[in-house]
Amino acid sequence: MSDFWVFGYGSLMWNPGFDHQRAEPALLRGAHRSLCVYSWVHRGTQQRPGLVFGLDNGGACRGIAYQVAGDIWPQVLEYLRAREQTTMVYKEHHHHVELDSGETVEALVYMVDHSHAQYAGALPLEEQLEIVRGAVGKSGANPDYVINTAAHLQDMGIPDTGLAWLAERLKT
Repeated sequence: MSDFWVFGYGSLMWNPGFDHQRAEPALLRGAHRSLCVYSWVHRGTQQRPGLVFGLDNGGACRGIAYQVAGDIWPQVLEYLRAREQTTMVYKEHHHHVELDSGETVEALVYMVDHSHAQYAGALPLEEQLEIVRGAVGKSGANPDYVINTAAHLQDMGIPDTGLAWLAERLKT
């Protein structure tokens, strides 16, 4: 069996949760990282939703591509579906991503479903701050998720002024 690739753009960058052979910074064209998904499970509840990242149409997104050996791919895919598809707010797609090494690979990506009730769209930063500030789900506090993602992007040298603004305010 050949190898498979997964593109991480949010918590998969700092907490993939699966075995992989290689992790390399990568660029996905045609979609951008956006805090556009109401979280009803991992970082909030239906009664008090949080916000998590989704890949939304347009632009480009820097993240991490993980190479997964073919012999463990079925288990990794099962894990990813249990993690990412709890409420089916994402659709599985395969897109070409450009690795920093110059190689182009086809990777599994999770794109947000615009027709899903959890799709928040492009919310103003102040509204994102209010939603994230007090939300907690089964995977922990929503502010921790946003702060960790912002820190990881900064460590990778990926600028995101809106996310940096949110993280600074959530730290106080």
